[in-house]
Amino acid sequence: MNTRTHATPILFFACALFASMAAHGELQAGAAAVDITPETFPVSVNGGMLANEAEGAAMPLKARAIVVADDDRRIAIVVADSCMMPRDLLDRAKARAAEATGIPPEHMLIAATHTHSAPAAMGCLGAEPEKAYIPFLEDRLAQAIADADANLAPARVGWASANAADYTAVRRWIRRPDQIADDPFGNPTVRANMHAASNLDDVTGESGPIDPELSLISFTAPDGRPIAVLANFSMHYFGGVQPLHPDYFGLFAEGLQARLAPETPGDHPPFVAMMSHGCSGDIWRRDYRNPDGEPPALAAIEGYAEGLADIAMTALDTIEHQADADIAMEEARLPLEYRVPDRQRLEWARRVVAEMGDRLPENTEEVYAREQIMLHEWQSAEVVVQAARIGEIGVAATPTETYALTGLKIKLQSPLPNTMVLDLANGADGYIPPPEQHVLGGYNTWAARTAGLEVQAEPKISEAALRLLERVADKPRRPHEPSMGPAAKAILALDPMAYWRLDDLAGPWAADRSGHHRDAIYEPGVVFFLPGPRSASFAGDGGHSRAAHFAGGRVHARVPDLGAEYSVSLWFWNGMPAGTREMTGWLFSRGRNHGLDSQGVHLGLDRDGRLLLSTDSGSAVGAAAIERWTWNHVVLVHGRSRIRVYLNGDAEPGLTVSLSTPIPADLGDLFVGGHGNNAFGFEGRIAEIAVFGRALTPGEARILSAPPGG
Repeated sequence: MNTRTHATPILFFACALFASMAAHGELQAGAAAVDITPETFPVSVNGGMLANEAEGAAMPLKARAIVVADDDRRIAIVVADSCMMPRDLLDRAKARAAEATGIPPEHMLIAATHTHSAPAAMGCLGAEPEKAYIPFLEDRLAQAIADADANLAPARVGWASANAADYTAVRRWIRRPDQIADDPFGNPTVRANMHAASNLDDVTGESGPIDPELSLISFTAPDGRPIAVLANFSMHYFGGVQPLHPDYFGLFAEGLQARLAPETPGDHPPFVAMMSHGCSGDIWRRDYRNPDGEPPALAAIEGYAEGLADIAMTALDTIEHQADADIAMEEARLPLEYRVPDRQRLEWARRVVAEMGDRLPENTEEVYAREQIMLHEWQSAEVVVQAARIGEIGVAATPTETYALTGLKIKLQSPLPNTMVLDLANGADGYIPPPEQHVLGGYNTWAARTAGLEVQAEPKISEAALRLLERVADKPRRPHEPSMGPAAKAILALDPMAYWRLDDLAGPWAADRSGHHRDAIYEPGVVFFLPGPRSASFAGDGGHSRAAHFAGGRVHARVPDLGAEYSVSLWFWNGMPAGTREMTGWLFSRGRNHGLDSQGVHLGLDRDGRLLLSTDSGSAVGAAAIERWTWNHVVLVHGRSRIRVYLNGDAEPGLTVSLSTPIPADLGDLFVGGHGNNAFGFEGRIAEIAVFGRALTPGEARILSAPPGG
């Protein structure tokens, strides 16, 4: 995956003057597609755990290129039908293309589609690179850029995007705390893993959000003739095809070409469509919530690609192309550390590899033993992050298998109004889970060339991408400020002491949206930006409410001025099947951290999934179980003489406990998603937590349970 590199200071290569300094010149674009199907067989294929070979090609593989120019500079973007390509190969291809065209290498972006049915351009897990194919691929990548450059002609550019949520889903699910699996090193660390939801009873929910956006950059000639389309979508790959095959990426590109430009008019070069790999390290097409699997129209790769092309065609019809667009591009080279094995793991790995001799790995244990030795030898890597601007359109690129959440972080904060994020570009440095995902373990975190970078690689790479977008745009990033729908405004109208929406993109701070600056802290074992309750109500029309998913952690807050009379409102979505442990999970607790007794006030779901209120003065249990994987609302009202709990807008409290002992004045710690004693933490999503410094009236509780907007 990487040749060994030495850590060096971050180097920024300025590929253009800032936008404010550049004159808007004539925009030009050229495109080309070059065949990269190997000429000799068999060839090694990577993308699986062990080595595989292909005896032929089911479909041609291609490298598709676009070169864009203004009066001052040119940039090139290439998308190749490859699983992954190492940085040293791409650096050599860029150098050759630079020699042929004069385009600086740092003006070039080369990305892999991530088809798992292509020749191995690099070693990966149990597979070795196809050495004879590498110089051939290097030559063809350079040729694609040169051919696109030769086709430069006056052009216009436009942007479109569409919602393609039915074509993507989360493949990484969180296991129940009593269903933790072993990693390849024999340790029970797998709290989340790919495809764990094949048995829905074993999981509590998805570990992250999807990015449903199908985004498109279109280039046309001044007369409207299509020149090229660069598409981007966050779905890992389709699979189930015979190698060699370009997967849905190639089928989409060929299908769009057949629709937009079935014939090339006159002496013009052919139209080129290309589908790039969006941030989808934790994404696949299968929606495990649907017990019937994919809809029939999407179950076959041809129907899947055709459906995406239908969505793209509708979106492309909305574009108003612009000729007045200048360009800019920059890259950064970041030194990052590998998560190298400790002495014990290294000794284990050396024993396993010694027994293998010269043969390739034959099982998962042997694969990961060999990977430990490689990481130990390399120690560190240098990765390439890029950003480009074409008018008001941004393109960011990471060299990693990036999670959908990371792509959303970059898009939502980009200084440009329209931004797509390509991954596996300019290298192949493995998965970069957000730091909180490392706590949950799983394949995407097992140290190897496929996932070996340091735990903080994701925030470093996403920050580098945002900084580069700021530089090419010459303006600051947008702050991520979630929209306030009518329900959120109704909460604020009741003047909460703190309002934690749990819509944060990352930890450790749970932002207080009340304006009182009482930020709380996420403990390890919480993941972010999952779909929340009632989007139209909490986020407004077109917005998306968000929630945190709890998997062993809590939100811990200190509200020292919270008195004996107070109220707490929150929405919850339980992921645990009823009857699987003594307590399904605690939702809210006011008490001492790690307390040895039940002092305080604690609200949760009992073994059977019913609301349970536990206090020093007694306890109460609800009448009916809460349905799993449904959003519910609860308001706890702690009055002078009793505690009342309202569920889902009921006019009367479902739980009531009369108080015989006052709450201690210094019992100010609040916990959401767990008990003060840290036992039986909540497993599922929580959102829209509001704390009020008074006992709400039944009418006010009703307002919170039945928010405006439905």
